[in-house]
Amino acid sequence: MVKRSERGFSIIELVLVVLVIGIIATIAIPYLQRAVTASENGNMYATLHSMATTESAFYSQRSRYARLNEVNNLMAGSVGTPSGNDLIRGKFVIRMTPPAPTDGELQNSYIITATRTIDGITYLYKVSESGIDPIFP
Repeated sequence: MVKRSERGFSIIELVLVVLVIGIIATIAIPYLQRAVTASENGNMYATLHSMATTESAFYSQRSRYARLNEVNNLMAGSVGTPSGNDLIRGKFVIRMTPPAPTDGELQNSYIITATRTIDGITYLYKVSESGIDPIFP
């Protein structure tokens, strides 16, 4: 009598494994996307906090607040990539109001906003001389 040794998986076993992986992926992907969005939002919040600290230091030295490009330069370009008067950081657009403020406008206040829209939801963060205001949808 010849003894046969079978190797490998049957087609049914392979189909079941693929099916289970598909179900797990279907459940896990939305949670992963939400976690990535939350992480990016937290990163932007931390960046705005650093920008507010830089603005305070700039004000104490020059008696006016810094423009967006000055803040970016003081932070070694880590805020974002310049695009006109705005900065682009990942999916966020960072802009100052007004876009090109004069020295006189910067003597009393500043407003920097960071916005992004994902799946019709707009995330908006605003930082000014009074602090950071996250404005959630």
